Amino acid sequence: MARDRPEQPARLNLSDLSAEDLAVLRRKVKADGFDQPSAVRARVGRPAELDVERIVSTAIALADRHGLTGASLTKVAAALHVTPMSLYRYVKSKDGLTDLMADAAFGLPPVADPQWRPALHGWATAQLDVFARHPWLAQIPISGTPRGPHAIAWMDAGLAALRETNLSWGAKIGVITVIGGYVRQAFVTGRHLAERRLVEQIDEAESLRIYQEEVSAHLDPTRFPEVARLFADQAFAEVPPDQESADADFAFGLDLILDGVAATISR
Repeated sequence: MARDRPEQPARLNLSDLSAEDLAVLRRKVKADGFDQPSAVRARVGRPAELDVERIVSTAIALADRHGLTGASLTKVAAALHVTPMSLYRYVKSKDGLTDLMADAAFGLPPVADPQWRPALHGWATAQLDVFARHPWLAQIPISGTPRGPHAIAWMDAGLAALRETNLSWGAKIGVITVIGGYVRQAFVTGRHLAERRLVEQIDEAESLRIYQEEVSAHLDPTRFPEVARLFADQAFAEVPPDQESADADFAFGLDLILDGVAATISR
């Protein structure tokens, strides 16, 4: 018994189509990508493998683990499993990538207090927290004025804190520049000292005790009378735990600056 063959679908004869139908079909074929090489068609509908956000977030993660040198274009490309040249479609240079990293790492500033002093205090401590999360930020040279959207937002927040004061624009810029510089330098100094103590495996109290013993052994009190008095009064005898001490030192310096701002405002 002969088996019935399955009915074959009718073949499309382009000569049977009207000009209007042909135009519609061509647009459909082009939209679906079937007029392109197979390698290109394979990518239709897939998300792009790279974009600026992914490159920058990968670079930040590398810098957080290995420092700024660990986020070279070559190392970022390796982490993304692409060639270094492919990154240049998105970032123009290593410096360009660093600028993007810094702006993204800083993020947005905190919501400001309505009073200028607590607002600037919060502004400064929030910056210190950013440096603590991303220590490599302090390795980036300061090469100009703020340009990225987050950097501009921090600048705007600092100026907003001083909105209700009688300070001129020049004075306001001076205030936030001094405070920002203090935050950066305080972080760098504290980190260097902490790294040295880590190598020596001692805390700050022990480091100061050793310092006083070594200097006192050769100190001429007639030449350096105030240092001799400092040591004689055992000023370094009671030092709080390292983090508590660092926080107190930062707060003391910041308050000195804010006292100066207050004096300037009251003139």
